[in-house]
Amino acid sequence: MTTADTVLSRPRVRVLATGGLTAVRRHPLIVVLAAMVLVFQLSTGSFLAPANLSGIATDAATLAIVAVPLALLVISGYLDLSVGSTLALGGLVAGRLASEGQPPVVAVLGALAAGGAVGAVNGVLCCRLGLSPFIVTLGMLTAVRGLAQQLFPLPLSGFGSGFAWLGGAKIAGIAAPVAIAVLVLAAGALFLAFTPSGRHVFAIGVNREAAHLSGINIRRMPFALFVVTGAAAALAGAIKASVLDSVVAGTSGAGFELAVLTAVLIGGVALTGGSGSILGVLLGVLFLGGLQNGLTLLNVPTFWQQMTQGVALVAGAALAYLAPRTGR
Repeated sequence: MTTADTVLSRPRVRVLATGGLTAVRRHPLIVVLAAMVLVFQLSTGSFLAPANLSGIATDAATLAIVAVPLALLVISGYLDLSVGSTLALGGLVAGRLASEGQPPVVAVLGALAAGGAVGAVNGVLCCRLGLSPFIVTLGMLTAVRGLAQQLFPLPLSGFGSGFAWLGGAKIAGIAAPVAIAVLVLAAGALFLAFTPSGRHVFAIGVNREAAHLSGINIRRMPFALFVVTGAAAALAGAIKASVLDSVVAGTSGAGFELAVLTAVLIGGVALTGGSGSILGVLLGVLFLGGLQNGLTLLNVPTFWQQMTQGVALVAGAALAYLAPRTGR
């Protein structure tokens, strides 16, 4: 027996190796992510620099904050394409309140209320009236953007140092947006793994009729997820407004819905519902954030970056379709 065989024969090592292989089989994006990091580090020499990694984490934080509730919504068999416009509306509401001298907490609560209202409209139309989530939220994508432009025709800026805390402060040495994203990821993982409602999300996505016959309220949970997704998008908008100290109704959050959906699908969440995990979503967010950062470091033109993101979305949808339904 060789030295390697001797090591692998030990129970503890064997369990770790088996667990690692299982994780890779369930989340092949781990291998792709590692390869991407290696390529970008060798190409740029600065990809793994602490300052750059911190920038990736901060930029990806808003994506993660929205990706988690959106993933839960998709797992339950629904979809929300209006998150980009909701992000803009949330940033505008928070920015206006902050510029009027309201405390940062009030500004954030205003954004959450606006985003939750958009989510509630989506939920009523899709869950109560049974309309197509794709059509409804695609229409809301345009309607909410138009509403934002009507309410806030001029760019907003100069929100004050108090509001800047949301995007620039440190919590235990971690940037506030990253800390918020970590909390959202942890809450999503615990919700799916340890609560009956989390199991109901999977059940509704797998077979809505069977879930109904088993006594699950197949409307209440998706409706709540629509509201939470809208509120999360608005919170992300408030964070972006805080970081940039400005927000424009016509351009803020443009294309964000494509980015967050790409992260969710690449992370292994099946667009048909019933399958996905928060770990996969985290990997999808990190992959997308790292990809964009690496291409920027290599001075790749913007249109090529957009094409790459589109290809990643198609690849993610294909992987989600072909992958086995592994549940959580």
